[in-house]
Amino acid sequence: MRTTLLIIFLALAGKLFAQWDFKTDYFGIHINNKGFITSMKNSTVRPYREFSPADRPSPLMLLFDGGSKTCYEPVKASYSAAVRLLRLTYSNGSVACIRISPQKKYLKLQLLSLSKRAGIEAVQWGPCHTTITNLLGEIIGVARDTSSVVNYAIGMLALNDNTLGGMAATIGDAAPFQYIIHTPDTQRFPLPDSLHEGQVLSLGGNGISDVAFYAHKEPWYRILYGDAAQVDEKGRISIAYQSRDRSIKREILFSLIPHMKANLPNHIDVQPLPGVDFIESAVALWGSPDSTALMDVIREIVLKEQLPYPTINGKWIKDPAAFVPDALTDGNLNDSIISYTSRLGFKAISLYDQGFLRPDRGNEGYIDGKYFERKPIKMTTGSLSHKAFAALAAKKRLIIGRTTITNALAPGTKDASPVPGDSLCYQQKRLLLKNIDASDTVLLVNDPQYLNEVASWEGHCENLNMIKIGKELIYYLGVSDKPPYRLLHVKRGYWKTTPSGHAAGDTIYKLQVTVNYGYDGIIPNIPLQDKIAAYYADVCKINGLAYYDFDGQEFLFNSGQGYYSAKRFFHKMFDRAKAIGVPYIRFTGATLSEGSWHYQSIWNVGGGKNLYDVDTREWGSTTSQGKDLRDVTYSNFFPVGMGGNFPVTARSTPEQYEHVQAISVGLGTTYSLRLNQKDVESCPQKEAIFKVIRTWEDARAANAFPRWVKTKLADPAYSWRLEAGNDKNTWTLYRMVKGNKVEPVVLKRAAGY
Repeated sequence: MRTTLLIIFLALAGKLFAQWDFKTDYFGIHINNKGFITSMKNSTVRPYREFSPADRPSPLMLLFDGGSKTCYEPVKASYSAAVRLLRLTYSNGSVACIRISPQKKYLKLQLLSLSKRAGIEAVQWGPCHTTITNLLGEIIGVARDTSSVVNYAIGMLALNDNTLGGMAATIGDAAPFQYIIHTPDTQRFPLPDSLHEGQVLSLGGNGISDVAFYAHKEPWYRILYGDAAQVDEKGRISIAYQSRDRSIKREILFSLIPHMKANLPNHIDVQPLPGVDFIESAVALWGSPDSTALMDVIREIVLKEQLPYPTINGKWIKDPAAFVPDALTDGNLNDSIISYTSRLGFKAISLYDQGFLRPDRGNEGYIDGKYFERKPIKMTTGSLSHKAFAALAAKKRLIIGRTTITNALAPGTKDASPVPGDSLCYQQKRLLLKNIDASDTVLLVNDPQYLNEVASWEGHCENLNMIKIGKELIYYLGVSDKPPYRLLHVKRGYWKTTPSGHAAGDTIYKLQVTVNYGYDGIIPNIPLQDKIAAYYADVCKINGLAYYDFDGQEFLFNSGQGYYSAKRFFHKMFDRAKAIGVPYIRFTGATLSEGSWHYQSIWNVGGGKNLYDVDTREWGSTTSQGKDLRDVTYSNFFPVGMGGNFPVTARSTPEQYEHVQAISVGLGTTYSLRLNQKDVESCPQKEAIFKVIRTWEDARAANAFPRWVKTKLADPAYSWRLEAGNDKNTWTLYRMVKGNKVEPVVLKRAAGY
């Protein structure tokens, strides 16, 4: 009898106390018998510091029902150490099998299977709730405490393309662009009584001017570029990733900026993508000292899991020692631009004054003609094609590039007009009810639902409101409110397509488009977008380009596939580039997302006094754009952008650039130095300015600035002077006080640099 009771007791105890610990060199988690993380500890200190809130255990994985918009939590967990398999049972009866593979510096979590998956549209890793209240990295999913007392970060990183930073319930897989209230330091920046942590607020402006979005200089207004990290009412940061079944048909109501009337949500019939599923979704969960997290842990994950690892001059583009400004051309006079760029120590020339490069597969990548007969790069000795100018730049080990409109298919380009292709993204699909000839303007449709919505989710530019039937684009605006339903204000043969007859029953595609203001274009569907990504690589190979400014980068979200679309686009471009022998493509763009983080080198968006005002020494003197983008990028381990800025003119002084470079090195920023050849040559102190910039850039590339020095450099209240030693391996940094050099610090080239 006693033996039986003992067996029963031991069996019950095994179920009651079945809980598991997993550890890395810096981090330990505890998972209970319901599948929740109840402990996350910094194991590098004694006693261990706990980061899991006692009142908020973290589900290891949630299941998202797309129909009911319900998240199912696990209710039971079991673990087999022999095969490292965690089995989670959910409240709806589903069972997930997750492999947990502890690595030296991270825990690899991978979904192997899910039974009873009917209705399950997505899975969500976490949210992992933390007690950290300092910096939230909403793009890559990280909670950071940068204080010297705590110095710890906890984060996730996706290990495949269909695992995205953010919540499963996020519409269109791209989080709303908005402000939240969050103070990074309650002592220095206490919230006013009228605001509370986690409060969501609209951006500024009218929803059209992107500069006006940035409307709050207060440090507790935090602009968001994702939702891989969130804050609760206590300011505590949580992190989450999700993966969606993209093979199923979905309809979403999406706007990236849903709080503004200029950007009302549109209904989008999202294209199914066969074979793109959440099974095999994987993330790396990590914790480490914040001060070494990027180069020690995140870099380890990227290399070991074979994630994108672009390099420049042999250094990972995320290495702060590899951060470097670019030259931004102005005035289209280029005799000395290559020389300037080389002497400054920069690596890339953005031919910004050439305007937009529109993707046009019709030219097969020959942007200057099949025989490079176009010569748009002006030189006094004779204008050059991109290929010829790139060859000159290459002699100085420089790359050149152009500003594009990403995936916008402009009027007059292949796939758009005058013969539109059959791979265009559409919002809605309807049927034509009655035959029409080439001149008819009465078009009857079988269903008026959503056809009153105007073009895109952004700006709703009426001139882009169009449908496609066969090979004809047709403008319309509105639909009648009574049957028979007909399209209103019809214009046939839009964008110079050919009007033709169409039969009853033909398909009507309401197209997904961009905005106007020079960005006019139609969005491709995902397979066509893949081809456009490859096209950009071909343009590089053929014309010698290796740099892009992807303006309109947010158009990658217009298909309804969000960050997945961006990640897939850049993956395809880099894969094609590698296959044809293009070793590196440096790029910036209009936005930064979890989809582009690995590939994107810099984010030099905007410019002038909106970003950093060298005269007033503040991040944005005219708007809060500088402060807002600084906070986003710094929190997400990405180089802060100072935009197209700091032009060398007749009034420029070396002291201005000592300050710019000190801020750039101290905070980890890049910028695009606007160079107009006539203006540069008018500057009496040109040579001294060039010497200042080159000295700082040489020292930065040598990784000569220790952390404590960078902290001081980032303070705009200080002034500095950096002088090179005689051996190219040492520099002396002085603080400048009333024109005098004080507090010298000798800096040395770091090993390996």
